[in-house]
Amino acid sequence: MLKSQEQLPDCFYPTQPVLIHPNTPTPKHCLSLSNLDDQKFLRFSIKYLYLFKKSVNLDGLKYALSKVLVDYYPLAGRLRTSADHDQKLEVDCNGEGALFAEAFMDITAEEFLELSRKPNRSWRKLLHRVEAQSFLDIPPLVVQVTSLRCGGMIMCTAINHCLCDGIGTSQFLHAWAHITANPDLDPPISPVHVRHVLKSRCPPQVTFPHPQFTITSNNNAKDNSTHVDILRLLQSQPLVPTSLTFTQSHTLHLKRQCVPSLKCTTFEALAAHTWRSWVRSLDLSPLLSVKLLFSVSVRTRLNPQIPQGYYGNGFVLGCAETTVKDLVGANLRHGVKLVRQAKSDVNNDDYVRSMVDLLEDKTLKTDLSRSLVISQWAKLGLEDLDFGQGKALHMGPLTSDVYCLFLPVVGDLDAVRVLVSVPESMADKFEYYMTEFLSVEENNNGDHHHHANGNGYHVEDHNGNMVN
Repeated sequence: MLKSQEQLPDCFYPTQPVLIHPNTPTPKHCLSLSNLDDQKFLRFSIKYLYLFKKSVNLDGLKYALSKVLVDYYPLAGRLRTSADHDQKLEVDCNGEGALFAEAFMDITAEEFLELSRKPNRSWRKLLHRVEAQSFLDIPPLVVQVTSLRCGGMIMCTAINHCLCDGIGTSQFLHAWAHITANPDLDPPISPVHVRHVLKSRCPPQVTFPHPQFTITSNNNAKDNSTHVDILRLLQSQPLVPTSLTFTQSHTLHLKRQCVPSLKCTTFEALAAHTWRSWVRSLDLSPLLSVKLLFSVSVRTRLNPQIPQGYYGNGFVLGCAETTVKDLVGANLRHGVKLVRQAKSDVNNDDYVRSMVDLLEDKTLKTDLSRSLVISQWAKLGLEDLDFGQGKALHMGPLTSDVYCLFLPVVGDLDAVRVLVSVPESMADKFEYYMTEFLSVEENNNGDHHHHANGNGYHVEDHNGNMVN
């Protein structure tokens, strides 16, 4: 069974957190959010954690942040509901500032690295908790830099998802790092704050089906087994994070199950495999319809294209859907075909415009009740961040959730770490299904055995030597 992880010691805060303002005057206006930004599904902060071996001068970090906030001034503003529509959000660009907290923790970078495979609840100490009445009262950018006993540091950032997507968070963090390390040079990409490129049409024209969303749950069916709220089921139980690292050779094993008739990307193979393993672990009714939702960037798919540096959410959710029986009963190829189809469905301007128009309806909800949601962090360059003292030893989320993350692996461009929280009762089963395909392949070859543990897995030969 999974062992509970060690708790981190408490943080010591030598000073009160401060607000970092843009260091020159910025436009004072109200920024409307697009319908893609303004989804209820995105009303949270993306929380990143970085571990660095050497600390960066804190005054230099703060000064560079004040400089970068001149370009990224919406991050120094505050969210509020629109005066015209109480269901819509906008950004009051008032230069109020980002919250910056300094702390110390009695731990070394090496000790943290030992624990870094899976987040646990005690990691939350690494990000200053803002006491707020509502989500709107939390500054869009909150940073905590925690100095460590060894001279290293942990940097945690919380960036409001309504303001930008993963590409935008990466662009901002790289700009901040760039200015910290090179105070005299401008960042390579400037942010573009015009959001009218994703404005809905008047009148709205919904010309495609959008199975990602549901308006009301129609629960009139006689067979209640086809209407299980999986999300509620998951959240009613104690959850534990599972973390599995797939190297390039692992993903080649997976793809081999789809050839020769189907060529697929690493994402398609791993997404289908993760979805299938997750559904298999849940013991659901064979007739239940299940969905996979995953982020697809539309920045290059619109006509005209969204400008480079566009600072907002430039993704939509692809949606694959099938029954439990068909997903679990068929081989991996079936799931991969569904993921590919879902990707190609969202792959054009008309579809995205239709979705933007549909989102004018504020009663709309993303259908999370029977979906696995996968967010792709592995190809955003997040692990390359360097504030002038070297790249991070570890990069990942601050917390783990029922949403699945595909994470970068520091030092291995081709590897992907899959992190998702599941009920304690299903964790071993999920990890078994995720890694079982390797055992089968190796047993067929007869020369390897498979070793799995809660910290991801690897393949060994009979002498215990790593072979991948």
